[in-house]
Amino acid sequence: MANKEKNEQQDQLEIVESKIGQTEQYIEENRNKIFTVIAIIAAIILGYLAYQKYVKLPKEQKATAQMFQAENYFERDSFDLALNGDGNYPGFVKVMSDYSGTKAANLAKYYASICYFRTQNYDKALECINGFSASDKNLAPISKGIAGDCWVEKGDFAKAEKCYKDAIKEANGNVFVAPIYLNKLGKLMEKQSKFQEALDSYNTILKSYPKSNEAKTIDRDIELMQIKLGK
Repeated sequence: MANKEKNEQQDQLEIVESKIGQTEQYIEENRNKIFTVIAIIAAIILGYLAYQKYVKLPKEQKATAQMFQAENYFERDSFDLALNGDGNYPGFVKVMSDYSGTKAANLAKYYASICYFRTQNYDKALECINGFSASDKNLAPISKGIAGDCWVEKGDFAKAEKCYKDAIKEANGNVFVAPIYLNKLGKLMEKQSKFQEALDSYNTILKSYPKSNEAKTIDRDIELMQIKLGK
């Protein structure tokens, strides 16, 4: 019995040694190919790191610096200057085109959408906000809400409703953002004489966000909807 186990162990050892030998032989026969593949992978990694350090990072920093004055004009409600620049500093439009692919250019789309909305250019506002990639948990729902505001102004209430509902969903319980778009949705439903839907939005504000600014005056909206519904 002991001899049988010993023989089995010896057989397994020989199999392992054989596999190792085959691997060594394969490496020896394909040494140049393997080294070439390793060199290519290393070159790709080094190229990527060099691009990040010497191309993308400086471009990002320059874009951020270039956009600084546009942000100042935006904060002062000088929307045309914020969009198109003042001759010395570029506006959001130029930052978007000259620094495409940077975080600054992406953020410029967000700012530009608001500028266009405030200057009643709703098509351009939609174009910018639809091109904006939002990862921030606050900006993501707000971007949907901006689109909703544009559709309201353009008279497409169905699209506006969808955008507001998407904004509420994206807000995911955010106590500052969610009530804003619940209130906007309620007003939109009210405008279309969909009083029960409006009442549902207002009740959600009161129940889920009782400390929000919207909740402070929501009682009168609820009362009005109840009157219209005969409740």
